[in-house]
Amino acid sequence: MDKALIRKYNVPGPRYTSYPTVPYWNEAGIDPQDWISTVKKSFEESQDQGISLYIHLPFCESLCTFCGCHKRITKNHGVETPYIDTVLQEWKLYLDVLGNKPLIQEIHLGGGTPTFFSPEELERMITGILETSKVASNFEFGFEGHPNNTTREHLQTLYDLGFRRVSFGVQDYAPKVQDAINRIQSFEQVKEVHDMAREMGYTSISHDLVFGLPFQTLDDVRDTINKTRELRPDRLSFYSYAHVPWVKGVGQRKFDESDLPLGKAKSTLYERGKELLEEAGYVEIGMDHFSLTTDTLYQAWKDKKLHRNFMGYTTNTTQLMIGLGMSSISDSWYAFAQNEKKVEDYQNRVAEGKIPIFRGHLLTDEDRLIRQKILDVMCHFATDFSSVGRGSDQVNFPEDFAEKIKERLTPLIGDGLLQMEENELLVNDLGKPFVRNICMCFDERLHRNKPETQLFSMTV
Repeated sequence: MDKALIRKYNVPGPRYTSYPTVPYWNEAGIDPQDWISTVKKSFEESQDQGISLYIHLPFCESLCTFCGCHKRITKNHGVETPYIDTVLQEWKLYLDVLGNKPLIQEIHLGGGTPTFFSPEELERMITGILETSKVASNFEFGFEGHPNNTTREHLQTLYDLGFRRVSFGVQDYAPKVQDAINRIQSFEQVKEVHDMAREMGYTSISHDLVFGLPFQTLDDVRDTINKTRELRPDRLSFYSYAHVPWVKGVGQRKFDESDLPLGKAKSTLYERGKELLEEAGYVEIGMDHFSLTTDTLYQAWKDKKLHRNFMGYTTNTTQLMIGLGMSSISDSWYAFAQNEKKVEDYQNRVAEGKIPIFRGHLLTDEDRLIRQKILDVMCHFATDFSSVGRGSDQVNFPEDFAEKIKERLTPLIGDGLLQMEENELLVNDLGKPFVRNICMCFDERLHRNKPETQLFSMTV
């Protein structure tokens, strides 16, 4: 990447897990009945498609100082049973809303550390959900596993329940980097649990790698990727460390900003890492994500069926995604809703018989239109300026609005990041590292109300 491009485009920007992004959700929040109405509408429109479930399991035994997730640090495993009880109670509240037995297309266990929980508690939770549901023929179940505490029993229990995807958080193998982020795990530990999963029959193993970590050098990234190539996970993420201590507090203040590789130094880590991954046969299928051509994620990307939601990139597009657990975000396509962010508040709300949302956003026609275009860019590196629709939802792209966005895109076209062919936008290889900047051109809420303080991490 050219130094001038980095200087020009390395600005704070959203990662576009959703549109509108969370800071731009309605300040007044969402009425719980409005949320329930959109859930019912989406469920009725997409019953043949099935639903996705994201389950947030927030507990960790120690704090990783690079982490931006909602978590609770504890060594008290007595929290497991009451938390799973609450998740199952919350699921029952949603079953009452849906009315009919749902068809489950996808389940993802995230955290926190899902493998903080015992295999027995995980089995109780998943069994309780599956007993009240139908499962799609092409279902996909996955979980995030910590290499240090994912046991053979965890892998076998979840495998027997239908899980075939597992993602291991690796980040970086350099000891000085691991010490700075408080995530100590050797290559041998990762290899042991990776090989166990492979031998057991897991068909899609993923590794999470991060560039831009404190004290990380080019040699560190090269060594980490070479070790990763030796294990050859089916897919992996290679994403930029988001330094946002103003959001996540003291956890990200364990090292000084001067210890971080920035600017050209950081982009070099990405460029060389990407080269090594491509040399090993990995294809860049979306922002920060790579896949072997034998993996279902690659096939979904090739067939233009790749989808992105609060679980990340997925092979199945579901209109309705229900998030269970503390801080989980649900998506009905017409609205977003986030659960209470403190364990106790979450448990208390569910105990009261209430779906435990504390904030949300009803999407306008314009929101849904922009959202689809940003999804297109994130998932396919392309979009057009035609009308879009999902379910009974049809939204036309106003001509004056399209012209305004094209005007914002003009400098990026001039810099060779993308091109316009008739009414279609295509992201060039040079533009893929700047995909967040491209999406920002569509972000009408951001342009109408630019933040006075830094809300987002840097785009490069």
